[in-house]
Amino acid sequence: MSSVNGWAGAGGSAGPVDVDGRAGFEAVFLDPVGQEVRQRWEDACVTVAFEDLAPVSAFPVPPGRRWGPGLWWSATTGRHVVAGSNAMRAQLMVLDRDPQVTGLAGRPVRLVWRDHGGSVRSWVPQLFARYADGTALLADCPGHAKAGGERALRGAQAARAACDLVGWHYRRLEPLDAVFAANLRWLAGYRHPRYQGRPGVADALLEAFERPRPLLEGVQALGPPMTVLPAVFHTLWHGRLSVSLERPLHQGVLVGPGSVQAMAGSSGMGTAGVAGDCGGGGM
Repeated sequence: MSSVNGWAGAGGSAGPVDVDGRAGFEAVFLDPVGQEVRQRWEDACVTVAFEDLAPVSAFPVPPGRRWGPGLWWSATTGRHVVAGSNAMRAQLMVLDRDPQVTGLAGRPVRLVWRDHGGSVRSWVPQLFARYADGTALLADCPGHAKAGGERALRGAQAARAACDLVGWHYRRLEPLDAVFAANLRWLAGYRHPRYQGRPGVADALLEAFERPRPLLEGVQALGPPMTVLPAVFHTLWHGRLSVSLERPLHQGVLVGPGSVQAMAGSSGMGTAGVAGDCGGGGM
């Protein structure tokens, strides 16, 4: 038997998570026709496209909350992803703009293991992201550092251990900065291809903002703001133009050439808001 060393989260610490090394981890998920499948974790990570699967269990709906589970349309995949909370939706926005992300899913897999005493334990990470290099991210999106209590912290430890076995990553993602999140929500409203503008407008935008200049100045050089602005925001979302998202967007903000990483500023895109990284290197 083996013991997974403990991890100190942002809101406290949890003791070691005991995992029976002989049994290891198992993955429980739904196949394309909705039948539950149980498979050895290491095998499932090689053969299963978790990004294409439905949630293995429904997101809870806590009483008294103003916002419950909903759907996020992903510009990356062209499909909807189930989001269980505002905090999760915000992290979906971040990952949906990451050029290295190729797939997204909400709660597609349940991790199952036996502890030191032989008791069966399980945890369902909220979010799955597939990266272009074939690796993946499992993540939870707490609304605050202590959300979920000790059980969530122990689940995080186990998920991190399972990901370590297959060269994946686990993150417990803290809420985004309010200004950064508000700017991201604004740009997300223009993520759909219908906002890309008429043919040739993307090239015209890149030329207009070849050197950083105030947003409205560059827009007016191309045409009426009501016509041009949606295409600018669409281009900013997809990273072909850059702008700082650390301060509120306004007509005088500097827009220039760049990438998604440049737009993110100090918040980053793939590693933004990591609370309780569970050790290990960055993405």
